[in-house]
Amino acid sequence: MTTAATPSRAPGRRRRSTAATLANVAMGLGAVLFLGAFVWAALLYRPYVVPTDSMAPTISAGERVLAERVEGTDVRRGDVVVFQDTTWGDLPMIKRVIGVGGDTVVCCDAEGRLTINGEPVPEPYLDTPGRASATEFSATVPEGRLFLLGDHRRDSVDSRSRLAGGAAADGAVPRDAVVARVDVTAWPLGEAGVVERPEGFAALPGGISAPGPLPTLFWAGVTGAVLILGGAAQGPIARRAGRRGRR
Repeated sequence: MTTAATPSRAPGRRRRSTAATLANVAMGLGAVLFLGAFVWAALLYRPYVVPTDSMAPTISAGERVLAERVEGTDVRRGDVVVFQDTTWGDLPMIKRVIGVGGDTVVCCDAEGRLTINGEPVPEPYLDTPGRASATEFSATVPEGRLFLLGDHRRDSVDSRSRLAGGAAADGAVPRDAVVARVDVTAWPLGEAGVVERPEGFAALPGGISAPGPLPTLFWAGVTGAVLILGGAAQGPIARRAGRRGRR
């Protein structure tokens, strides 16, 4: 009887061995994806707390954002950037890039829109409909500098307030003052989401910047976690199935 039972058990052992091997591979791959995504995101991104409502409703005061470390040369119109410039204060600030070197930024046209080099730019992210700015202005941005505005135009202290007099009479900041570009709002969870690149700037020379890698890294991490949990659960499932088979 022992001799007759042996062949029936062998396929079961082979199946369990194959399943265990696949589970180990899944857990190993999952660990690589999960840890790799976490480490890569930690190297690429920095968290910031937004101190004011100058970027509302896109980003409100107290919200936590994740900003990709970028060089100022990589910045495009429409990007929401973190910058630090001594003429603006000692702390990092967050504003939207409206004009780059060589641009002439004017507000407003007959319909209340902001124009860049004579082209009107739709700004659906503004806090209120109507005029893009309560005060009229015109500025030509020097090469190597950026003209920055807040989305909450009624209260934002930005490049408009620095157009009159002083060393920074153009109202712009150097490109190398930029330290990061905001990709997502992370907290509170109810407000979490991707900070979109506005299509209104896409037709202008240079276009808009490509989406950041954080969503890809997030889903890589989620996939890794699923593989780890699935691989870890395979052992108990296989043992239970084996016990049922013996019964």
